[in-house]
Amino acid sequence: MSFVGRWKVTSGAVAAAAILGVGLSYPMAPAGAAPTAAGRLTAASGVSPSAAPGTPQLNKVGTGKASQEVIRELVPCGNNMYAVGRFTSIKHGTIYTRNNIFSFGKSAPFNVTSWAPNVNGQVNAIAFAGSDCSHAYIGGSFTSINGTAVSNIAEIDAAPTSKGNVVSGFGHSANNAVWTMVYAKGHLLTGGDFHFINGSKNPFMASLSPSTGKDDGFVHLNISGDYQYCAAGGKPCTNSHHSQVYNQQLSHSGNLDLAEGRFTSVGGLPRQQIFMLNLAGAKASVTGWTSAEWDGSNKSAFPLYQCWPTMAFYVRTAAWSPDDSTVYLANTGFKPAQNPSKGARTGLCDSVTAWPAAQHSVTHNWIEYSGCDSYYSVAADNSAVYAAGHPRWAMNSNACNAEGTGAVPDQGLQGLNPANGKVLLNSGGTALYTMTRANAGYMLITGAGLWIGSTNRFTLNRCGNTSARHAGICFLRY
Repeated sequence: MSFVGRWKVTSGAVAAAAILGVGLSYPMAPAGAAPTAAGRLTAASGVSPSAAPGTPQLNKVGTGKASQEVIRELVPCGNNMYAVGRFTSIKHGTIYTRNNIFSFGKSAPFNVTSWAPNVNGQVNAIAFAGSDCSHAYIGGSFTSINGTAVSNIAEIDAAPTSKGNVVSGFGHSANNAVWTMVYAKGHLLTGGDFHFINGSKNPFMASLSPSTGKDDGFVHLNISGDYQYCAAGGKPCTNSHHSQVYNQQLSHSGNLDLAEGRFTSVGGLPRQQIFMLNLAGAKASVTGWTSAEWDGSNKSAFPLYQCWPTMAFYVRTAAWSPDDSTVYLANTGFKPAQNPSKGARTGLCDSVTAWPAAQHSVTHNWIEYSGCDSYYSVAADNSAVYAAGHPRWAMNSNACNAEGTGAVPDQGLQGLNPANGKVLLNSGGTALYTMTRANAGYMLITGAGLWIGSTNRFTLNRCGNTSARHAGICFLRY
């Protein structure tokens, strides 16, 4: 059930396409791979199950919440990867002082660059304007960069030899945390907890000019509402939360954008957990894509759409299939608020799901349960749906916090068949992918492989079939 903090999760393929502005290729499903009696593929042509050696890692090792650090986002630009999160030092042979942001080579030997902006608080997001790597946009919860006063958002120099100083011409004031930033069609789509950003009142999600940081009017959604449920009866509870846009994923076409968070109304339409924006017009608009399985619009058909009261916001992230025809969701939530904790799973809590991307109300194509352990991230190519977080089992639909009938031991990272959600197995009949249950909250697919960002929650932080430590950063190559 564990949920530690609010780890941002992002579809890797989407982020790469948006940032690099180039098409990505994905390996096809393996020729001749035959399902077993349980329908699970016994071969895959996706990324290697063994982590590439020598990637940088979080230097500290944490077991409790107070000592945990995290890599929240990994973004490529040019020849480097840019990593942001909450940390004070990075280990790559040598120990480097790095405050919440750094860069390193995106191919072996993955050398850490001299670029070391001193950001005094957690950085949640980093974005680039297409292939321009000379400057970066960052958002989070911080008030100073290299001694320059800012408030939760800024543009900074990003060339490897620069100091990462603040670019003064770009607005650098949001009245609360920024959680997500995506560059699309000349706009910087920015979401978070804020009500005001760079002089504009456009709560929780705004479109900013990449030149000035000012609201350019492309997004105006009047986002509002919150949800929290009482376990005994499912009635709304009083709470101190507020609306929030937490995460987003741009489609490969660049015309659609998914956003997750806490809200009940978006663009004048009832929306909970997640919504889809059409970016093709003069202004972004909310599409008809939604589902009664998470929005409660058809309680007779889907009465258990609510998850546990403390985890009522449970759709943490999404990913697009390479052809944009399917959306995959990674969910937390423990269990439905009105459902017993043991026995067969139902609803969307603690699951990975596949959905048609059609712009109307939909129902799931398939659903895969961990058995009451949280999923924080999801990514997809033609060979697999990669799901990560805190699971101990895959296909565990018959138990909660225990191994049920039909479950497959598969902790930390899982590979699922895109056609039916069945777990991918190796030639020995065990799970193909695995890693330490380090709350892997971010995955990014590039043409080279799968990047994974996580906490340093467990001492070993093993990733894939290797005994080497990969605290915070793991790379599985094609």
